[in-house]
Amino acid sequence: MMNYKFILAGIACALLFASNSQAAVRGSDHDLSAGGTAQATTSATTEVCVFCHTPHGSNTAVSAPLWNKASPATAYTRYSDLGTATLDGSEVTVGSVSLACLSCHDGTQAMDVVVNAPGSGGWAAAGTEIDAVAISAMTNTGGAPIPMLGTDLRNDHPISIAYAGGGCGVGVDPCTPSTGATADRDFNDAQHATINGNSQWWIDVASYDSTGDGIRDATGTADTREKSDMILYTRDFTGVDGPSVECGSCHDPHEETARPVSFLRIANTNSDVCLACHIK
Repeated sequence: MMNYKFILAGIACALLFASNSQAAVRGSDHDLSAGGTAQATTSATTEVCVFCHTPHGSNTAVSAPLWNKASPATAYTRYSDLGTATLDGSEVTVGSVSLACLSCHDGTQAMDVVVNAPGSGGWAAAGTEIDAVAISAMTNTGGAPIPMLGTDLRNDHPISIAYAGGGCGVGVDPCTPSTGATADRDFNDAQHATINGNSQWWIDVASYDSTGDGIRDATGTADTREKSDMILYTRDFTGVDGPSVECGSCHDPHEETARPVSFLRIANTNSDVCLACHIK
């Protein structure tokens, strides 16, 4: 006899799992639509993805998939302007995926400025606001320079900087700074692969705390680039492509799990985020 209670229970579990698996952005701090928990939200649209992405007419000046925001016309003060003697990696212009993050997080334009607004006929290269009344530029509360980083990045981790002092690049594979084969020995080895004809680098994370409870309860796949790895982004350093540290190296904008900090690729239990790259 068919057990309908068992079947219904299975369907319920499947629906619950499907709902949870799709909730990383919807309802999160990166959701500016009604129902989100972003700093400001609007009832003008129920679309969640439109604040960052568009299927047509995207901004190709930013190295992020189908980017829907205008690029900030901003001059940034860099970490290197501190004059620290321990910084040995070459820098390139702030760009790549970091420019996508800064298009909100530098506070120079409203968070809802998009190139292609919801509906028909809403495209504008310079960008327009979805809801100028409800949403403005990102701000900080309590006096802390987080999450609005501003244009002075001296008090933030370096971005658009060559990994491991610049010793990794095309032709240096594997990249093994930890053994002294390349560049700065205070960094862990970087993995390299050619994907769709393009060089990709990342730092393998073997095991990690997925929830922030202090227990390493998840395992990564060796030699395979995954969301839980520290992703390095390909940039041109004086004519040679190499791995660059960007905002997205440590942060995943689609991962809302509080660990306790949201949008980290893994929990920073025992400084795991830091020690994935740095040997200390």
